[in-house]
Amino acid sequence: MFNITFVFTQLMFSSVYKRLVTMLPVQMCISNASAASRLTLQSFRFYCQKTPMKLRICEAVSRLDVGSKITVQGWVRSVRLQKQNLFLHVNDGSCLQSLQVVASAALNQRLLTFGSAVAVSGCLVKSPSRGQEVELQATQIDVVGECNTVDFPFKIKERHDLEYIRQFPHLRCRTNTFSSLLRIRSQATTAIHSYFEEKGFIQVHTPVVTSNDCEGAGELFQVELAGQEKKSGQEEDQHFFSVPAYLTVSGQLHLECIAGAFPGVYSFGPTFRAENSQSRRHLAEFYMVEAEISFTQTLESIMKVMEDLFRSTTEHLLARCPDDVALFHKHVKPRHNINVDLMMKKRFNVITYTEAIDILNSSSQTFAFKPDWGFDLQTEHEKYLVKHCGNVPLFVTDYPYTLKPFYARDNLDLPLHTVSAVDLLVPGVGELCGGTLREERLELLKKRLELTGLDETYGWYLDLRQFGSVPHGGFGMGFERYLQCVLGVDNIKDVIPFPRYSRSCLL
Repeated sequence: MFNITFVFTQLMFSSVYKRLVTMLPVQMCISNASAASRLTLQSFRFYCQKTPMKLRICEAVSRLDVGSKITVQGWVRSVRLQKQNLFLHVNDGSCLQSLQVVASAALNQRLLTFGSAVAVSGCLVKSPSRGQEVELQATQIDVVGECNTVDFPFKIKERHDLEYIRQFPHLRCRTNTFSSLLRIRSQATTAIHSYFEEKGFIQVHTPVVTSNDCEGAGELFQVELAGQEKKSGQEEDQHFFSVPAYLTVSGQLHLECIAGAFPGVYSFGPTFRAENSQSRRHLAEFYMVEAEISFTQTLESIMKVMEDLFRSTTEHLLARCPDDVALFHKHVKPRHNINVDLMMKKRFNVITYTEAIDILNSSSQTFAFKPDWGFDLQTEHEKYLVKHCGNVPLFVTDYPYTLKPFYARDNLDLPLHTVSAVDLLVPGVGELCGGTLREERLELLKKRLELTGLDETYGWYLDLRQFGSVPHGGFGMGFERYLQCVLGVDNIKDVIPFPRYSRSCLL
């Protein structure tokens, strides 16, 4: 039998008891010991009470803690008041599903509105309603942050299109569509890092500020000190870094340096293009996945990594974010899941650039830009080629020598004169990845740099070919374009939290 006397005896010597006794008046302790004992017992019960578990919504709806007293925190997605009961749906961004909260109507309050932030405590029970496994029977509802529903741009039970919510970059994470997008971005990022880690690649943090223009297109943001006016007579070539510096357009050249000591390296970070473009495929700031592979002599080895990365990342998303991906395939691009299934089941097609031009020229379709050998493929050409080849991703290889940068490996195939370059084209987007074998032959590289007038600027790049150089190659993949492809999103501005483009830099 449980000995309550023993418990009291132990408490008499405990720090809890001592603190409680010192809080009582001396006279009470002397004249009324039974009152002190009652207070001690009450405090003992207080200290032994089990506090509610704090759970995320995704944990609460998993049914693992049915019968438990829990606390959840989040934002109200709907409010419904009846004569005796109050119904809320609360979401905290951890999953697409909201948790239904059932409470007495007495717990309703003026500040409890759509969009308000709340903390709710109660008991998690099985739900008798369809469409949900559990619900929270609330005993306490605290409004942590009120929401002015009149001025709040998103309305209860109304589905807003992507173009509308794009106007509110500081608030659009409150919508189902964009919170799903952010979870998908997070999981896709995890999948990409996991893929490269499993393959033994080393991650490299390439610089954001650089002195080189890897692409050679000249679409650069120059980095300068703010608020400094040039003094009279001061030379124009005074720079913070002693040389002109720019925001990076690619980490490729830095990865090539590191690939001189590792068989495989990659980077994943922001890149910048000073393009005055308002298209649905371009941003001034976007994220790029880039990889460099040493000891490789074929485009096929580069293409295999591209294809495996695409498949591995997509499989991860479909497994880890099925509800979030399904939201896009239902409401943003209906039935796009069929296209994704096709891309995952079919092998990627391969054609040469020359074959691509022949296909375009034999087409009955009228193009805004006439396809011609020696000129870049336009977006309309890329989309047509993908559709013509079965609407699955398509590799186009061996581009003209003059179309690719100085580092692309010369195929020495006169009179055509092409380089070992490849672009991966995907349905609905066009170009997703671009890569080349790098020119490792010192004399050929010297001649190319001399022709372009870059031999002095890239002297360090020639050093890479003199000290233990090996055949190597690599590629870059636009992260936002990948998300467009898998989710069926038409505008690239809707797959990045804070889009940067010409004449727009909100926040």
